[in-house]
Amino acid sequence: MIDSRGTRTALLTIFAMLAFAGNSLLCRLALGQDLIDAASFTSVRVFAGAVTLAVMMLPRWRRESPGPVNWPAAVMLFVYMAGFSFAYRSLTAGTGALILFGAVQLTMIAFALRASERFSMQGWTGLAVALAGLAWLVAPGVTAPDTVGAIQMTVAGIAWGIYSLRGRNSHHALESTALNFICAVPLVLATSLIFIDAMLATPAGIGLAVVSGAITSGLGYVIWYAALPGLPATTASIVQLTVPVIAAFGGVAWLAEDMTPRLVVASIATLGGVWMVLSQRRKKN
Repeated sequence: MIDSRGTRTALLTIFAMLAFAGNSLLCRLALGQDLIDAASFTSVRVFAGAVTLAVMMLPRWRRESPGPVNWPAAVMLFVYMAGFSFAYRSLTAGTGALILFGAVQLTMIAFALRASERFSMQGWTGLAVALAGLAWLVAPGVTAPDTVGAIQMTVAGIAWGIYSLRGRNSHHALESTALNFICAVPLVLATSLIFIDAMLATPAGIGLAVVSGAITSGLGYVIWYAALPGLPATTASIVQLTVPVIAAFGGVAWLAEDMTPRLVVASIATLGGVWMVLSQRRKKN
């Protein structure tokens, strides 16, 4: 007999991971082909996500006032969005996603250590392997990613990790996300003003940013929140490690990007190391 609830959770999770990988592909496609500048892509993406989520929340907000604004979370969302876009001016879809989600997971692991969570030898070994994989990926060499882009994506990953941690105490995930997007709008618009001399926005670039903001970000986050109640916490963490792989193969298939040996080995090391950490935490729970 098929477990309908389990099937629903599995399908929602698959769609959410495809949406997350889609963000990398859409951003890289828009910026890699000079269809829009990074600041404008960020502004349009955040604005489109804010409008989409606000429309979804409108029936509730007509009945009652919006909840309190979590400004630190909104700022972290802005840092993630901006770092993400600027990094993809020089990184491939797969490399960017690996650095992003590697930094996300390592940030969350660091907070677990700070909270005095005990790690086994397997956990420490996994952490060392993951760090080594990321370090080798960004080390100087013929196939190393752009240094500035790697730093920008690392900052974006740290910001997303903190944003995710701050969202654990949210009583209404959709409303919190909508408010965070809305509060991030002035921040991204200010960034666009700073880089106004480099402004470039073609209809195609704007369209890709709208799709990224409204669908793969706004609706993607909603789908993910719908899947989370049916996923154990560790499983929810581990499943996100599929995103860099999806993005890498998507970049090869649709953006004609190279699958370098360094990316393959670094992916195995980084994602495998994080999996070792998360699996030892699951054994303890």
